[in-house]
Amino acid sequence: MLARVYSAAVYGVDAFEVEIEVNAGAGSVAIVVVGLPDAAVRESKDRVTAAIANSGFRWPRGRTTVNRAPADLRKEGPGFDLPIAIGMIAAAGSVGDLESPGRRLDPGALRESCVVGELALTGAVRPVKGVLAIAAEAMRRGRRRAIVPAENGTEAAAVEGLEVIGVRTLREACELLSGDLALEPCRCDLETLLAGGGPDDVDFADVRGQAPARRAIEVAIAGSHHLLMIGPPGSGKSMLASRIPTVMPPLSLAEAIETTKIHSVAGLLDGRRPLVAARPFRSPHHTISDAGLLGGTANPSPGEVSLAHNGVLFLDEFPEFRRSTLEVLRQPIEDGRVTISRAAGSMTFPCAFMLVCAIEMHLSARAHDRILKVARTIADLAGADEIACGSVAEAIQYRALDRRLWM
Repeated sequence: MLARVYSAAVYGVDAFEVEIEVNAGAGSVAIVVVGLPDAAVRESKDRVTAAIANSGFRWPRGRTTVNRAPADLRKEGPGFDLPIAIGMIAAAGSVGDLESPGRRLDPGALRESCVVGELALTGAVRPVKGVLAIAAEAMRRGRRRAIVPAENGTEAAAVEGLEVIGVRTLREACELLSGDLALEPCRCDLETLLAGGGPDDVDFADVRGQAPARRAIEVAIAGSHHLLMIGPPGSGKSMLASRIPTVMPPLSLAEAIETTKIHSVAGLLDGRRPLVAARPFRSPHHTISDAGLLGGTANPSPGEVSLAHNGVLFLDEFPEFRRSTLEVLRQPIEDGRVTISRAAGSMTFPCAFMLVCAIEMHLSARAHDRILKVARTIADLAGADEIACGSVAEAIQYRALDRRLWM
């Protein structure tokens, strides 16, 4: 008996539909998985059979072939566990318990549904990455319903016009598809989530003083410019940078969904934060590799430049970054996107961000002494008994301490 179940695989920040075919044939008991699977998909047969048995269902006792089409695109991750299990149960011809026959899975419900989820050996459904992109692909393909892990339900519900059902176990999914169980669709109030914004622990209003720096930040934000801050340690460069997203314009709904898709593919979302409602702020360490910054691995995933899309990428200790790492930033900054080519294929990720860099300005003991001497002279010319802050600032300007950065 042949059964078909529809799922989807993540490719870049988007997804493509995968048709899972399960054929129950005669012969010795064996499960063959084909269709360019990775190790996680190949191992799924062991998780799936254990989950089916522990959920009280039966699977075909013969040679079972599981194919995922299109066969020329590589499929990664454990998200195919649930649709493969449903396909095997459907191919067995019944969703009854081991002790008694039951109803068949509704072919119409299978045809209208996109199914994704990882299975535990107990039959519990675990969350997966990239559910928002998968739900968007299901909607584009005309599927009426998406069956996803319960923890991913709110995230998938951000796709308007698609019925999203969150399931916690394999049994729930099968009973839903056989018509024996009715579950409430997941809801996502996008307007409320957007209005909630980001965390309240940082705010640009917390900054006291720093008038020149605050003015420079305002100009940079208004004109979509990048920013370089120079100052001694402890002068507030990192503090100012972390608060820049709070004074940038709020994310539009389209920007929020686009940003959320990137963070979903990277596995940075959870049930408590189904939508990225505030502009991202990313601050990678200066030891980061080129692949970590731009995106990489055998099957490219978003790097820091893409995770900062529609937000701020902050490079503290800017001179400490490797030159090769900084060189690869040039094209993404100009184009607003980054293309990564690997053996698995070529993928393009968006990366329109505001670049903020910070450089520490160090004074030697000799320079400190000479600045004070010049400041003393400036104070004497003004007829002042004490050295004022303005005199020190003027003396520093004469020293041109940052000249070496531009030579």
